[in-house]
Amino acid sequence: MLRFKLKERIADLEFRERRRVTIQEIAEATGLNRMTLSKLANHHGANVQTDALDRLCTYFACRVEDLVEHVAETDPERSGISP
Repeated sequence: MLRFKLKERIADLEFRERRRVTIQEIAEATGLNRMTLSKLANHHGANVQTDALDRLCTYFACRVEDLVEHVAETDPERSGISP
């Protein structure tokens, strides 16, 4: 499963700039839809295109590894991998 770390990047940016950063602000700066960003921030298993990751990496000045983390499934049936 992929874990998106958008909230962490937002928190880091807020700390660095000492101000609140909204999803709307990020949407306007990146050209991404607000709903796409909300799904990345709040829902497990969100589906995202590489272009969106590229835009977010540019906005946050970070690497893709700073936005996305692979987390191994603990239940083989959920992951679709046979034992």
